[in-house]
Amino acid sequence: MSAILLTAVSRTSVPQTALRRFLALDSVVTTGNGLAYVAFSAPLGRLLGVGQGLLLGLGVFLVLYGAGVGLLASRRQPPVFPVRLVIEGNYAWAALSLVSLVVWFAPTTAGAVWIPAQALTVASFALLQQLALRADSGR
Repeated sequence: MSAILLTAVSRTSVPQTALRRFLALDSVVTTGNGLAYVAFSAPLGRLLGVGQGLLLGLGVFLVLYGAGVGLLASRRQPPVFPVRLVIEGNYAWAALSLVSLVVWFAPTTAGAVWIPAQALTVASFALLQQLALRADSGR
C-alpha cells in the first residue's frame, strides 16, 4: 500500500468519511485477495508453501468478510460495534498470520515474505480504521 494512495484516501476533514474510505479500501483489498486465493489456490499454495485446501477455505472466508466490510463502508454512518469487530478481526488476523509462520506453516521463501507483508497490511488497515473511529467525536 503506497503512501500516495493512503494520502489520497484519507484526505478529508470529516472523520466519518475517512473511516468509510478506509473500510472501503480494506474491503477491496480483502475481497481481491480472497478471490485470488479461490481462483488460484493450487498454484498459490505451491508458491507460498501453504496447502491448497487451506487457501481455498481462507479465500472463501476473505470474500465473505470483504463483502461485509464493504457493506459497512457503504453505510452513511457505519455502526460502531461492527466497525470495532472489523478492527479487532483485522488485528487478530495479523497476529495469527505471524504466529502461523512459527507454529503451523513451513512456507517457501515467497510465503515467508508474503505472510508477514499481508499481516502488516491488515494491521495497518486496523490502525487507520481505529484512528478514524476515535477521531469521530462521540464514538
